[in-house]
Amino acid sequence: MDRPNDDFACVAKDLLPYTSQQLPISVDGRTWMMRYLDEGPSSGDDATNASAAPVPKATLLCVHGNPTWSFTFRSIVARFSESYRVIAVDHLGCGRSDKPTQREFAYTMAAHRDNLRMLVETLDLNRVVLIAHDWGGAIGLSAMTQCLHRVAGLVLLNTAAFPPPYMPWRIAACRWPLVGRPAVRGLNCFAVAALRMAMARTKLSREAARGLLAPYNSWRNRVAIDAFVRDIPLTDDHPTMATLRELEAALPRWSKLPIELIWGMKDWCFRPECLQRFEAVWPHAIVHRLPTTGHYVMEDSPDETLDRIGDYLTNHVA
Repeated sequence: MDRPNDDFACVAKDLLPYTSQQLPISVDGRTWMMRYLDEGPSSGDDATNASAAPVPKATLLCVHGNPTWSFTFRSIVARFSESYRVIAVDHLGCGRSDKPTQREFAYTMAAHRDNLRMLVETLDLNRVVLIAHDWGGAIGLSAMTQCLHRVAGLVLLNTAAFPPPYMPWRIAACRWPLVGRPAVRGLNCFAVAALRMAMARTKLSREAARGLLAPYNSWRNRVAIDAFVRDIPLTDDHPTMATLRELEAALPRWSKLPIELIWGMKDWCFRPECLQRFEAVWPHAIVHRLPTTGHYVMEDSPDETLDRIGDYLTNHVA
């Protein structure tokens, strides 16, 4: 087994004061560390006195998208970890996780899905409430669809789980030949631009901006940001197109679960028509439209978003 890469283990520790746990991921004979936050009560809190260990009401599994990381769920950890076990993952290539090259790891939706499912099964998570944003929605739903018996509920924030109905020009530009990759990986244009473009009603604080950018400070460390952009399928021969179609066909299987959709209506990426697609397949879902909120929902409208999640957990899960 290769020695784990610890370069990222304490990224933004002053802003995210939680110790990341790690799960070894083996790829073609090499081992990479997928890191994740695991806060709040769990069955492993006190192995010597199991009867004294607090029992979580449920496990909140938080799955991020691009170009964020577990940092984006810090307010959920702070607000809910007293009563719930809160796990927030960093996909390989993101946050505090190791960052293999694209020759060393596939960086496809299916690869991230398989890593997340391995985490869920290794930790033997049950009564899971999936909380997902951006690409985290497709990854999280795809992983948990394969083990729905472990799921107690679902909260989605500005995401999709079907082939993209459009390609925003601001993202398409990041795929242009010759200029796209140097802009994304060399100048960090995608992540830096998101600090402003993903907000609609407020301005991101300097601390939040620093935290979001912290893991992505070099060409090598921005490998996943570029890969996520290029993994958006536009043609049938793209490998992720089939993965998304399979996921879309499986969405009705979630219909018996309590579902909440919290949507920033000023998001230019996951626009209201994405919300409408979910409403069509899940007419029973609780929907909260945030009229002036952008893509970074938890940064743009933190109090309202946390209150909605809290009400959902109290009324439908706890």
